[in-house]
Amino acid sequence: MEEKGTLYLCATPLGNLKDITLRVLEVLKEVDLIAVEDTRRTVKLLNHYDIKTPMISYHEHNKESRGREIMECLQEGKKIALAADAGTPGISDPGYELIRDTIEKGIEVISLPGPCAAVTAVVVSGFPIKRFAFYGFLSNKKKDRKRELEGISQEDKTVVIYEAPHRLLKTLKELAEFMENREAALCRELTKVHEEVKRGTIKELISHYEVNPLKGEITLAIKPPAREEEVSSYNLGEGVREVKELKEEGLREGEAVKRIARYFKLPRRELYKKVIEDKEKEEGKNK
Repeated sequence: MEEKGTLYLCATPLGNLKDITLRVLEVLKEVDLIAVEDTRRTVKLLNHYDIKTPMISYHEHNKESRGREIMECLQEGKKIALAADAGTPGISDPGYELIRDTIEKGIEVISLPGPCAAVTAVVVSGFPIKRFAFYGFLSNKKKDRKRELEGISQEDKTVVIYEAPHRLLKTLKELAEFMENREAALCRELTKVHEEVKRGTIKELISHYEVNPLKGEITLAIKPPAREEEVSSYNLGEGVREVKELKEEGLREGEAVKRIARYFKLPRRELYKKVIEDKEKEEGKNK
């Protein structure tokens, strides 16, 4: 029986070509084939390190047909490297589907650690990183996007998202509807010549980039809301009373909580929790 091959997951530099491990360079030279999103970008890396291994493209628009080709090669015993244009393959790219299918076929998958924009950004942000939530690129579908934005606003941990420069202001303004005073760190062109980390509230970032358009790849880290113990019971109690008044005026509970949380600068999740607790107490008294 013919021995199956191996799929190597090779993390590549975000921008600075020196940010690559010796192990990745060794694997890229020794494998039979390198699968990449854009051969025009990866060829610069290969040329820099004098790597002659042939490449094939594997991206969103050819992932099904090219995925079958790669799988056939792996089943024939060939060694293949999967590399992202920049960073770690499988994160916000179609690579994860190839990884999943390879595992299902019982073929060995080996991950070689290295650069990752999300990790680089969350570390340099200075925000808490004991836990953090990665959302990647937000959906372009209106309903899904709204659900993601609401999810981000309710996270109790640092959030990291990717964004393209032409969509940045739109995304910041949508985030501002839920948390305009939340601190954030906008990381642009990480590891490159024009690397920049702009810090401020979501509202301040909007004001800055409305008059200072930017270019380049963007990773946004958003600080978590104040912890429950940092919010006085008075403020939460006042918020609950305001929510009740808005509900009496006909506003839905969820919308009332969102408005009051924004006005009083309260953590939305904690206010909603307090509203529910008070409501359950009242219902218990009336039984």
